[in-house]
Amino acid sequence: SLKAQQLFVNSIDSLGSMKSRMQGKLGKLSRPLQSGGPYLDSLQNSLAFLKQSKDLLNQSKGATDKLNSSLQSVEQLKDKLQQAEEIKAFIRERKQLLNEQLKQYTGFSKDLQKMNKEAYYYSQQLKEYKEVFKDKKKAEQKAMELMQKVPAFNDFIQQHSQLASLFNIQGAAAAAQSLEGLQTRSQVEQLIQQRIGSGGPSAGAGVSQQMAEARSKMDELKSKFPDLDNAADMPNFRPNQMKTKSFLQRLEFGSNIQFQRSNKFFPTTGDLAGQVAYKFHKNGSTGLGLSYKLGMGTGFDNIHFSNQGVGIRSFIDWKLKGTFFLNGGYEQNYQPNYVALPDGVGQQWTQSGLIGISKKYKINSKMKGNIILLFDFLYNQHVPKTDPIKLRTGYTF
Repeated sequence: SLKAQQLFVNSIDSLGSMKSRMQGKLGKLSRPLQSGGPYLDSLQNSLAFLKQSKDLLNQSKGATDKLNSSLQSVEQLKDKLQQAEEIKAFIRERKQLLNEQLKQYTGFSKDLQKMNKEAYYYSQQLKEYKEVFKDKKKAEQKAMELMQKVPAFNDFIQQHSQLASLFNIQGAAAAAQSLEGLQTRSQVEQLIQQRIGSGGPSAGAGVSQQMAEARSKMDELKSKFPDLDNAADMPNFRPNQMKTKSFLQRLEFGSNIQFQRSNKFFPTTGDLAGQVAYKFHKNGSTGLGLSYKLGMGTGFDNIHFSNQGVGIRSFIDWKLKGTFFLNGGYEQNYQPNYVALPDGVGQQWTQSGLIGISKKYKINSKMKGNIILLFDFLYNQHVPKTDPIKLRTGYTF
């Protein structure tokens, strides 16, 4: 009971200290560069420059009001992000403290695990919000390109950006000067050599080996958790990377096309399909699709477009290794022309059970292509019979 009282008192004191820090101006807090990244910093300084440079733009009262409103909105957003960073830092400190003081009590293991998960997913959700700023519109990119061609704007940025305030850079000439108070790489290496010099060559070799091992370990951890910016945020459980994604962020839209050769009853057809998939896991997704069967005739000497039906699809993807996926699905296809068979026997609705392998490849930052090879293990039930092998190609975004 005494230990519990001590912990709760410390928590209340720490929370009160954090609230008092956040009541002042957030721009003066300890992590100014974490507020919104370089994009928000550039946007804020661009608006401030336009507001100050009345000769550059013919500013009416309405334009001035809009600039003031936009500048105020950016400042409020940066304040909100700074608050989130302060909360994140507080959670990190409290998590570390509670882990150290409660790890000796086995009854708290489940509670600590739950707390660690909540802290990790909070930091990941904050990262998701910041990712929004990386997807800038083309108009904003073009505006920034034009602004950067104005010498007065570049001078303004060098004097008023957060990076300039951190390094005390006051103009273009000062940017070339050495940064006072910061150690260069050569100075750090010289300091290490002085510290280990008394141990002889063997000590230097041992330190170099340890440094190489530590660097290799850090690279391995960074590859597993590339989104972390602090070692204290590293999870001690297997995180679900999709937990902080919203429903819309989990959706993937796409389309594909498939061709089927002609036979004595039906022409060559092309299945044009659209689909939407939901990512339920970082390695897996499931979804639905609709297809339209376009008849294209029986050959190059008889090209004729016709309606050959529609289809309803369901599918599931699971990553096997690298860019190869296991693909399966169930489909229902409607072909009204089946009733026109000479013997009068045919199916308007046919079902397909599919399983196969897909290969995905990157087209650009937002679009991925895919090639899917499938086997229909229900093809024997089709009247008339269709090809058991289906090859599809398409894309998702």
